[in-house]
Amino acid sequence: MENIEEPSPLRITTTVRALSSALRGKRENVPDPRQGNGTRIFPEPEKLWFKESSAKNLRNRDFLSPTTMLNTLYADGQVPPAVMSRVLSLHGSGVLPIASGEVMGEGLRMRVDRAAAFRAVLTDGATEYLKPTSKRQGCVVLNCPALHHKPNIPTPDSLTLGQLRTVLLADHIGALLKRQGFTVSFCPTLPEGSNIITFLRALGIDWPTAPANWTNEEREEKIQDSLVNSPYREMETERGRRTSGGGGRKAEEGENEGALRVNLKRVFQEEGLLGYDPSLGTCTVHRDSVSHLAQLDLATADCTVATATALHVTSCQDEFRQQQMAMLWRASGATHVQRHLVCGPVKTPGSHLTAAQYLQLRRGQMKEASEMKYGDQVEGQTWDDIIRVMTSATVRFELLSTVHTSPVTLDVQREGSVSTKGPRGGVFVMYNCARLHTLFDSYERGVEKGLYPEIPEGSQLDFSALKEEGEWLLLFNYLIPFSELLDQSGQALDSDSGGARVNIKTEQICKFLVSLSKDFSSYYNRVHVLGEPLPHLFNQMFCRLYLLRALRELYHSALDTLTLPPIRQL
Repeated sequence: MENIEEPSPLRITTTVRALSSALRGKRENVPDPRQGNGTRIFPEPEKLWFKESSAKNLRNRDFLSPTTMLNTLYADGQVPPAVMSRVLSLHGSGVLPIASGEVMGEGLRMRVDRAAAFRAVLTDGATEYLKPTSKRQGCVVLNCPALHHKPNIPTPDSLTLGQLRTVLLADHIGALLKRQGFTVSFCPTLPEGSNIITFLRALGIDWPTAPANWTNEEREEKIQDSLVNSPYREMETERGRRTSGGGGRKAEEGENEGALRVNLKRVFQEEGLLGYDPSLGTCTVHRDSVSHLAQLDLATADCTVATATALHVTSCQDEFRQQQMAMLWRASGATHVQRHLVCGPVKTPGSHLTAAQYLQLRRGQMKEASEMKYGDQVEGQTWDDIIRVMTSATVRFELLSTVHTSPVTLDVQREGSVSTKGPRGGVFVMYNCARLHTLFDSYERGVEKGLYPEIPEGSQLDFSALKEEGEWLLLFNYLIPFSELLDQSGQALDSDSGGARVNIKTEQICKFLVSLSKDFSSYYNRVHVLGEPLPHLFNQMFCRLYLLRALRELYHSALDTLTLPPIRQL
C-alpha cells in the first residue's frame, strides 16, 4: 500500500523563502551596463519579500516584493511573464497556497488562497501550529543569582523589583525552552516552606526545593578543593610581588592574609572567553561564592549531555558579581558553556517598594477593581483564585513586556488601580481568553437546548465562508506564525554572538498576546458568532467556531510559556 505523506504545516518563513527563490531564480551578480563596468548586486533572498500584517494592507495583499527590490532584479522593475508564472504556480511543503499576484505601484503583491489556508490550518484543530516547528536537544541550567544565599536566603522583603524581574524572566525562558525539547533545570535549590518559596508560588512559579535541613556540604568541599588546586589560584608569593609598591593594597592583603584568591582575568584570557569585564582581576573566594558554585554543580549533575549551557539571568547591578562567579566556576574546572542574560533596572518614581510590597499592592488593586465591576460576587475560593492569577498576569506583563536590556518604569501609586478593561497588558489578555471560554459555554448550552447541532468534522465545512477581514488577520498574524515565534529563544541561545552576553526576545510572547487580544476583541465586538439557529447559517457559524477554538488553544499555549493558567470565567 502506498504511503501517503502528511501535508506539512504552513509556515511564513518557508513561504517567503519559496517566493524569493521563484522571483530571483538562479541569478548571480552580473555586469550592469547601466553602471559602466559596475556589477549589479542582487539582494539576498530573505530581503525580497515582506509579509504584510496591518489590516489595511491585508485587504489587498498578503506578501509584497517592493519596487526597489524588483528594480535590482529586472530592468525598470518589469517582472518577465515566465517569472510571474513561476511565482503564481508556487507550491510545496509548508508553502501557503498562492491565489493571485500583480505588479502595482508599490511592487509585486501576492494574495494567498485564503479558503485553502483556513482549511489547511483549521481542519485538524491547528495542533501543529501550537508547538515549535521542531524539537531541540540539550541541557540548560537557568541560574538566578538573586535567589542565592548572600549569605542568608533571600526573602520577599529583601528581593528588589529588579531581582524579581530576573526570576520571572528565568521562569519564562525555562518554559519556552522546555516546549522546544530542552532539558531545563533551575538554580539555586531553595528550602521547602521558606517565605521566598511561598512568595514564588503565589506568582505561579514552581521553583525547585529541598527539605529545610538539607545541606550541600559535600559539593561545597569539592568546589573548595578544586579552587585550592586550580592553576588560576594566586599564591602568596605572587601576591606579595604584585603589591610590594602599594601601601593601601598591602593593608588590604594583610586583612585577607591566608584567604583563597583566584586570578579571574587569567581565566578568561587564557581560555579565550570573550565578553568578560577586563577589570575582573583577582577575587577572594568567600563562603557564599563556594555555596553558589556548589548549587550550579548540583543543577548540572543530572544533565544527560557532556556539556550543558548555564544561562545566568541577572540584573545589570549584579552583572559584575555574576561574571566573577562564572569565572570562579570555570577556574574550579567546570567546562559548561556559560551565557549571561542581563536585565535593565526597574524604576518606581516617587516610591521604593520591595517585591513583597509590589505584589501586595497589585493584589489589593486587582481585588478593588474586581469588586467595582462585579460587586458582591467577588468572594469565596473561586474569586480568590481568579484574583491571584490576574495579579500574577499583571505583574508578569508589567515586567516582561519590555526588552530585557531596557529599564522598566512602574506606576506604583497606591491611589491608582488595575483596570479590568483597556488593552494595557495582562488583565486585558486574560479577559479576552475568558471571553472565548464563555462563547463556547454558550454554544454548548445551545446544543443542550437543541438550538444548534454538534460541530461537524472540519472536512465537511466550506471555509470560504470566512470572509470577514478580522478572520484572516487572526489566522495569518497569529495562528500560522506562532510556531516560529516559539523557536526564537532556542535559536538565540545557539547563536555565537562572540561574547558572554546573550539577548533573547523575551518580550515577544507578551506583546504577541496583547496584540492578539486587541485584534480578537475588535473582531468579537463586531461579529455575532452564534447567530440565529437556521440551517443555512450553520456552515459559517461552524467555520468561525473552528477558528475561535484554535484561537482559544493558542491563548492556552502562549500563556503556558508564562506559566499562567487560563481564566475560564469572569
